Amino acid sequence: MPEGDSLSRFRLRRALDELSSKEGRGTELISLYVPPGRQISDVMNNLRQEYGTASNIKSSTTRKHVLDAIVRVTQRLKLFKEPPPKGLVIFCGAIPRGPPGSEVMEMYTLVPPNIISTYLYRCDNRFHTEILEDMLHAEDSYGIILIDTSGATFAVLRGKRLDVVRQITSGIPGKHRAGGQSARRFERLRESGVNEFFGRASEHADKIFLQLDNLRGILIGGPGPTKYDFQDKNKIHYTLKEKILETVDTAYIEEQGVKEIVERSSEIIRNVRYVEEKRLVQSFLYEIGHDTGLAIYGHDEVARALRESLVKTLLLSEGVDAKRVELSCSSCGKHDVRTLRSAEMLKLEENLSKEMCSKCGNTTLSIVEQIDLLDLLADLAEEKGATVEVISTETEEGSMLLKSFGGVAAILRFSPK
Repeated sequence: MPEGDSLSRFRLRRALDELSSKEGRGTELISLYVPPGRQISDVMNNLRQEYGTASNIKSSTTRKHVLDAIVRVTQRLKLFKEPPPKGLVIFCGAIPRGPPGSEVMEMYTLVPPNIISTYLYRCDNRFHTEILEDMLHAEDSYGIILIDTSGATFAVLRGKRLDVVRQITSGIPGKHRAGGQSARRFERLRESGVNEFFGRASEHADKIFLQLDNLRGILIGGPGPTKYDFQDKNKIHYTLKEKILETVDTAYIEEQGVKEIVERSSEIIRNVRYVEEKRLVQSFLYEIGHDTGLAIYGHDEVARALRESLVKTLLLSEGVDAKRVELSCSSCGKHDVRTLRSAEMLKLEENLSKEMCSKCGNTTLSIVEQIDLLDLLADLAEEKGATVEVISTETEEGSMLLKSFGGVAAILRFSPK
């Protein structure tokens, strides 16, 4: 994943979560997917046909909402001479805010993360976000095989997730033969056991890795020469053999060895988000630990550094749940800015009529503006030319960023000291 792309994916994922939660009273919500090769004029003609069809809807309310939505989508399309390089997605429809009659027309225009391959128009009681959701989930994967004479471990590194899928034992006889056995007979038994184990390990590899749609490579590791013998003699599917990238020495074959192979192979899989997030946070921790003056954290200090164009890389935890809220007093005109978590924001909204102005003491406060803290900082970073990286909480480093540093940190271009 290119640097900075994590922000656009995070924003898209958040938007899809919101869109998928919306429902119409009837089949009133329009989902439109336009691939890059489609002529805008063709789409407009199709919408005119849909407008004629919708004019026959029996329910007057549903008919009005659908026709209004088609008109709005058509007006939005007029802003485009042609679809963007990856295509265009528009969602539009009347969303209920309460009892019948409270519906509000909402429209969302999105640029997909990958190229749209098919044209889709659908009118339903929900927005069809599945195509975009599948694009977000389609991340590159890497297979990991750790093997020695005692057993094997199979794992999958997919984006930010590292999952141990299966562990098997070898059944290979030990190096010391039982009394009465000849050395030659013992070696034949052991060689037979190795071949049988390699066969089973290859079968497990086929079952686990062939089903992965976005498998970019396979890494093989282990503490001894067995991994090289397995690579030479394995019977895995030919398409998997072509994907073997590297054989790596590790001290273990269990979960600890899986993490070890990821660390040692980071140059090969440096574009996998799991490795990239660890590298980003570790770079920040290095600057903090060595007191270089090139790392800061906390939303106020980071915002100040952004405004002064000091930030090289902004690190934002997707676990940050806060809004920057601006309040205004109609009595004295005082403006107050607060940073609140969602629960605190809900409490403020519920008790706003009782909230007292810090200057005049009157309960005449109103919310002028509220903006998600991550969006505020990300917009400021983009304006100042800083790279923005959204870090998940699924890795140890990502969890540390949120819990120990409040989820907002930055690596600076130079020390302000």
